[in-house]
Amino acid sequence: MAHIFPKWANWIPLIVLAGGGALVLIVVGLLYYYGSPQNTEVGYRPAQPIHYSHRLHPGNLGLDCRYCHNQVEFSARANLPSIQTCMNCHKIVLRNSEALKPVREAWESGQPIQWIRVHDLPDYVYFNHAAHLRSGVGCISCHGNVAMMDTVIQVQPLNMGWCLDCHRHPDAHLRPLDQITNMYWTPPQDQIEWAARFRLEHDVQPPTDCSGCHR
Repeated sequence: MAHIFPKWANWIPLIVLAGGGALVLIVVGLLYYYGSPQNTEVGYRPAQPIHYSHRLHPGNLGLDCRYCHNQVEFSARANLPSIQTCMNCHKIVLRNSEALKPVREAWESGQPIQWIRVHDLPDYVYFNHAAHLRSGVGCISCHGNVAMMDTVIQVQPLNMGWCLDCHRHPDAHLRPLDQITNMYWTPPQDQIEWAARFRLEHDVQPPTDCSGCHR
C-alpha cells in the first residue's frame, strides 16, 4: 500500500512544536524586556504646567532640595513646593517675567499649581522619604542628579527588584547625614568600611521582607 504522505512529513509535528515553543519564548522575552519598568518608566519626563529648571535653581544657584521640598526629612511623602515658596523669591526676582505669569496668577487666586508627579509609586507600595534620608540615603540615589536637569526625568526603574537590591546591598548608597542633598558628594575610598561603621552607629537595617514595603 502506497504511503499518502512522504516520509519527511513525520518531522512536521516536531517542527511545529519546536517552532511554537520558540515563538512563546520570544513573545515572553519581548514582553519581559519591553514591558519592564526599565523601559516603560525610565525616561519619563512629563511637561509641567510651568517650566521650572532644576539646573538653574539647585544647580547654578545652589538651592538646597529642602528649601522647596521642606518636609522630606520629616514626612513619608516628598511635598511639592507651595506658591508661597516660589513667591518668597519671585516677589522681587523677575517679578514681571511673562514666563512666571502663571505663578503670579496662582498666587493671586490662591489656587495651587497642578504639578505632575514624576516619581509616582503604586498605591500598594509604602515608601518613607524621611526614613531613607535619616538612614543616609541621598536624593541622587533614586532621583539622579537633578541639579543637572532642566526638566526632571525619571532615571531609575523604582521597581521591586531595584529596591530590594539596594536594601540587600545598601553600602554604596550611604553617605553622611549632612550630605544627603549634595549632588556632587563623592564617596571616600574606604566607602564600604565607612558604611559598615555608619550602619552600626545609626542602626541601619533595611527590611527585605514583604511587610517592609507592603503594609
